[in-house]
Amino acid sequence: MKGVKDMCQEIKVVKTTNPKTKPTDQSKLGFGLHFTDHMFTMDYSPEKGWHDAKVTPYAPLELDPAAMVLHYGQAIFEGLKAYRTEDGRILLFRPQKNIERLNLSNERLGIPTMDENVVLEALKTIVNIESDWIPTAPGTSLYLRPFVIATDAHLGVRPSNTYKFIIILSPVGAYYPEGLKPIKIYVEDKYVRAVKGGMGSAKTAGNYAASIKAQIEAKEKGYIQVLWLDGVERKYIEEVGAMNVFFKINGEVLTPSLEGSILAGVTRDSVINLLKSFGLKVSERRISIEEIYEAHEKGLLEEAFGTGTAAVISPMGELNWKGNKIIINNEEVGPISEKLYKTMTDIQNGRIEDNFNWTVEV
Repeated sequence: MKGVKDMCQEIKVVKTTNPKTKPTDQSKLGFGLHFTDHMFTMDYSPEKGWHDAKVTPYAPLELDPAAMVLHYGQAIFEGLKAYRTEDGRILLFRPQKNIERLNLSNERLGIPTMDENVVLEALKTIVNIESDWIPTAPGTSLYLRPFVIATDAHLGVRPSNTYKFIIILSPVGAYYPEGLKPIKIYVEDKYVRAVKGGMGSAKTAGNYAASIKAQIEAKEKGYIQVLWLDGVERKYIEEVGAMNVFFKINGEVLTPSLEGSILAGVTRDSVINLLKSFGLKVSERRISIEEIYEAHEKGLLEEAFGTGTAAVISPMGELNWKGNKIIINNEEVGPISEKLYKTMTDIQNGRIEDNFNWTVEV
């Protein structure tokens, strides 16, 4: 692979001659509905390694019908955001952590890893070019979706020899346009998303495909998200949909330990650091669903919340496990959830000093 300096100099830029009309009402941006004028692409071949880094107008991809990603699911992705500060700066939140995880996902799926400095340069380059697309209304941001797909035209189970790395961007609205609000969670006890040794710790398309049927059934029952239990004993809590989970019990904050079947969330890691800075005890360990229900019965379950890039903090107001419903904190936002949300979003948007050195200016 070429050196970082050489590769950075080789990012070619072709600007669009037909710019899109930007959404005018930032209160109706939604999530993943609008896409910017340009995208970043880089190709891989055994002969050249990762090469041909370029920014081009956003356009459909041309794939052979036999492209291996379509048949064998060799695909990984990441998600992070760019924020416009009140003084006009552009900040990325912990992009190095996302890039590290991108390569961990690559390794798990047999995809060649990438130079992390090159990926960071690619993110900065495309965000700079699309800086006019960063919304400025409270709670809004520019969502960045880097992903890798296998492109060999071949029917047969083996690693692809060629790949394409792509970054697309989408202006997104406030996750809670009416303010932070607890959600209802259905505890899944029929389907399995991942097990140790599988792909649960990788951010790969297959993990999300495995979760869709359970989400459909939970929605039919009136629930927003699914809480997954472990795939072997069906008793230990793993994660909620696209979020890691935390429970505050008798003054201590608990979160499932990373044992190979759940994603090591960037927001999860940030929240653990923040909680410790607040002076709270944080434990990463196996947590059974029975323990949560017993804590609630004893009046010790104080708060529960999910963490992820999209929502940052998502308080839980209700759990339903095998028809047994429990209400958490009177379906109100708890003080820790509220403090975490405010502190995280203030750091991300440059409103307070970043004592953790998490933000990267573009």
